[in-house]
Amino acid sequence: MLSHLSLSILLLNLLLVSAQTYQRLGACPTLGCVFPPDQTDFLVGQLFDIRLEVHAPVNGTEATGNTTPNETFTLCIQKGKGNCVEAKKYFNLKSEPAVEKWNFTYYEDLFAKDEGKLTGVNVAAKAYRAPGKYQAKLSYNGGAKTVANWEVREPAKKRKAKNVLFFIGDGMTQPMITAARLIGHKSINGKYQTLMQLDQMEALGLQMTHSIDSFITDSANSATALYTGKKSTVNALNVWVDSSSDVFDDPKVETIAELFRRKTGGPVGIVSTAYIADATPAALCAHTRDRGQSASVVYEFLYNATSLDPRFDWPTSCKGPDVIFGGGAEQFIAGSGSHQGKDFYKEFQSQGYQVVYDNTQLKKVDTSKKTLGIFTTGNLAKWVDRNVLTENLKGQSNHPTGDKTDAVDQPGLKDMTLKAIDVLQARSKGKGWFMMSEAASIDKMMHALDYDRALGELLELDDTVRASIKHLEEIGELDDTLIVVTADHGHGFDVFGGADTKYLAAQTEDRKKRAAVGVYAESGLSGYQVAPGSSPTNQSVVFGAQGPNFPVQWNPRYAYAAGFGASPDRREDYIINEKGPRTPATKGSDGGYVANPSEHTVGYSVSGTLPTDQSQGVHSLQDVPVYAKGPGAEAFRGVFNSVDIFFKIADALALGKPSKRH
Repeated sequence: MLSHLSLSILLLNLLLVSAQTYQRLGACPTLGCVFPPDQTDFLVGQLFDIRLEVHAPVNGTEATGNTTPNETFTLCIQKGKGNCVEAKKYFNLKSEPAVEKWNFTYYEDLFAKDEGKLTGVNVAAKAYRAPGKYQAKLSYNGGAKTVANWEVREPAKKRKAKNVLFFIGDGMTQPMITAARLIGHKSINGKYQTLMQLDQMEALGLQMTHSIDSFITDSANSATALYTGKKSTVNALNVWVDSSSDVFDDPKVETIAELFRRKTGGPVGIVSTAYIADATPAALCAHTRDRGQSASVVYEFLYNATSLDPRFDWPTSCKGPDVIFGGGAEQFIAGSGSHQGKDFYKEFQSQGYQVVYDNTQLKKVDTSKKTLGIFTTGNLAKWVDRNVLTENLKGQSNHPTGDKTDAVDQPGLKDMTLKAIDVLQARSKGKGWFMMSEAASIDKMMHALDYDRALGELLELDDTVRASIKHLEEIGELDDTLIVVTADHGHGFDVFGGADTKYLAAQTEDRKKRAAVGVYAESGLSGYQVAPGSSPTNQSVVFGAQGPNFPVQWNPRYAYAAGFGASPDRREDYIINEKGPRTPATKGSDGGYVANPSEHTVGYSVSGTLPTDQSQGVHSLQDVPVYAKGPGAEAFRGVFNSVDIFFKIADALALGKPSKRH
């Protein structure tokens, strides 16, 4: 299923796409499906798969009475105004791909789900794996046609950037950046005395985050859009979701990391504060409709998708990123969490990797070698807990070796990113390098409505961007490096006032507690910053000075009051959780989630807005910011679709330009 392209297309016999909760197949509005779907854009030379499906609903509103799908459907390829050539001839195949058959069921809507009334669909399908530049028309059911309109964008002819440092603040929105500035930088008479690094970037834009078949995205298909320039479906990593039962055989598309490795031969790095098989880091190399296939993601990092999908025949994939730093030791320790139960530390070592388990070891790595750094089970500890509330690192039994001790020497995003730069630079041999660095727990803590920890993670991201710029300048690479900072999606968070936490705690009734929230003139100023050497007289608890660019104290009497647009029932007192990340809701007597009775006990009750089966906050639709600096940064100004990020980076690297390696 390798395809190089250059074309454009249109959809015939189109049924209106439904806005229903349940869809037969999100990117297929007719009974004839073409993947890649209509209106897909490609970079010249980008590899991708083609799959065709013909659906025959057994019952439901789309049923035609014919429950056997047509198996004589054909694909033809048309370039411009030329003839539509049979796919077998166009691709110079010895025979047509075999017809595959399966069936699946779905609910047509919420009423059908309540009644337990499933609709069945029988499917006939083909998968094409051949190179070419084309336009595709599917003919089926005696004359029905689906024509997919694909466009190949004109590639940049000159490479502007040698290196790309791509930061993703997972879930980060402009209101969060504004709140982080409030608590991390001091304001006097309405003027901030210092600014965030993000405030000082060369270019600022906004990107739209919706997915191919729903307007609220998750981190998997949003990362797919950023890394491939293709919209996909929730939970999908670099594939178009088909209707088969196999989560690994869906039609795939090449990522920016794979393209960079294939076209330039330069090294690739992946850094995240999440477990390394989480959606955002996984999407650099993995191809599956199910982001939960963590063990297989780690396998694909090291090798490729061949054993996961035997028909996978691309000439290259990530094939072992030069740097992998993050958490998720459970996918490496031999046992139930790793691929085929193998010790993947040893697997990586057998492929030439040095392996490190803590920050002390990280500082001493040989930068000439490929490096795997796994620093904890699960996600890395949050900035606040690593630097302020350090007792929370104890009693976790989360050491990455699996010896049940505590991972108390974890690096932060800055530690990992700066070391990754050094490794990639040492291994680049003048070819340049590509790295993605993710501040994952902005998102994870916003889900938990733990705003303080989320903003700590955002300030750590900003501090890392600042330190990276300085480091790149010191090693002479700043002028050759495009730095892009963005998010994959948003959350409905914002600050709406101030809160007198001491007054709130002293009240006994919820409605009176709400009087502690000050709006407009009563909102006051930030209590998170005090002048060096002064006494924080208005503070209830001071957790160690952490400046510059971070709060001096994390538990002021006068705190910010923030809210969330989509959340479960909860309690709020605007005081940081001292014992660790927040759990806002727990199961109630009816099986649904209610406000956690043991959390924020001096606070007041806030009614949720989500279905009661949701225990945390969820993503939002809002556009998210894009910041850029360096060669090619000017392209990131304005408002654009998330898929455009891929093309802008690819253009800065001239990845669409033919090369000797291609």
